[in-house]
Amino acid sequence: MLVVGLGKSGVASALFLKAHGARVTVSDTKSGDELRNEIPVLLDHGITVETGGHGERTFRGQDLIVVSPGVPFDAPPLVQARGLGESVIGEIELAAQFLPGPIIAITGSNGKTTTTTLVGEILTAGGLPTLVGGNIGTPAISLAERAKPETVTVLEISSFQLETIQTFRAKVAVVLNVTPDHLDRHRTFEIYANAKARIFENQQASDFAVLNADDATCVAMASRTRAQVFWFSRQKEVEQGAWVRDANIVFRDVNGQREILQVSEIPLKGAHNLENVLAAVCAGMLMGCAPDKIREAVRNFRAVEHRLEFVATIGGVDYYNDSKATNVDATIKALESFPANIHLILGGKDKGSDYTVLNDLLRKRVKRVYTIGAAASKIESQIVSSKDGGPEVIHSQTLENAIRSAHSAAKPGDVVLLAPACASFDQFKSYEHRGKVFKEIVQGLRKNEAV
Repeated sequence: MLVVGLGKSGVASALFLKAHGARVTVSDTKSGDELRNEIPVLLDHGITVETGGHGERTFRGQDLIVVSPGVPFDAPPLVQARGLGESVIGEIELAAQFLPGPIIAITGSNGKTTTTTLVGEILTAGGLPTLVGGNIGTPAISLAERAKPETVTVLEISSFQLETIQTFRAKVAVVLNVTPDHLDRHRTFEIYANAKARIFENQQASDFAVLNADDATCVAMASRTRAQVFWFSRQKEVEQGAWVRDANIVFRDVNGQREILQVSEIPLKGAHNLENVLAAVCAGMLMGCAPDKIREAVRNFRAVEHRLEFVATIGGVDYYNDSKATNVDATIKALESFPANIHLILGGKDKGSDYTVLNDLLRKRVKRVYTIGAAASKIESQIVSSKDGGPEVIHSQTLENAIRSAHSAAKPGDVVLLAPACASFDQFKSYEHRGKVFKEIVQGLRKNEAV
């Protein structure tokens, strides 16, 4: 068996397959030096390692090829392998074949990690044996050894992972929203949306599809599933599912309607997090959790790290880390969480995004924009500046320069917000790395202020 790509899921897949008796080879285009942390453990387990490119012969004669999400499914060696009739799947598909209990799968352009984490906590509060993983950080295949038939596995699923499924089936499949993202890889919004819709592909009439009634792309997906459709909406009443009525979250199914909790009890900022909670309420109710247990889990929930995470108040200025805002829509949601006086840090690796859609909010709520990274010039060419009635735009190059400039300019009552609308891979290893650096710099400023 061949594993292509040595990210977290690739390493986990290789070790799992080896432990189950396969003869395993791994292949990655990165150099041996770049993979120096991963290679020793693989070699220790007797796994053959190929680095610095994919050899043509490596892909021949394999009984199974497992591709990591970071590797494009249309990469020439994979296209050739499929043309030769070889089986090519992703790590999520592999994991699903070894997860014996029900799966809750959650996807969407934004809110996946928060909702996945919250659903896990709701199910745990409801007394269900629960495992949480997938795109959230713990590879799904790493959960397989611990999963029992009664275990509910909650998985965050990306469009990259959904590209490679075959038999993957979710008992509850949730699509939170679909807005333009990853167009550098998917090329068109239609291809991207179709990848998301594959989450419903193998569902049956006994399964559940949970969709955002306020998102037109989600509404169109309802016709693509054989499952029972449940909706969530913060804007209107739904036939079955969760919505807001008189500042209460209400859930309705064939057994009638029940009030679950008050909106004021949600501890997370932003309208988008209300949507995340509505989706999680649906998932919890569909899995049989008691309303009082769902309410308890939501009330005790705290923001996931790097998702609109409060970091510090320095000199009356609040600093927020939303490094997970890796697309424009996520940045819009972050900006909508604050009424005004925002110092916004934008930039990183561009994903084929249109930054002009930020302009209305930039005019209304943002004092200054600090651009960083490889996308800075493109962002500056598309967003409004002070001469057009927008904020002042500062070309900062690095995250540290941006934070220090914002710290100097911000006044008491202002907000410094990292919501970059871009991937992190130009200057950082991951969005987590970028968020960690942001927090370290901010905490350093706080210590200096206290001296």
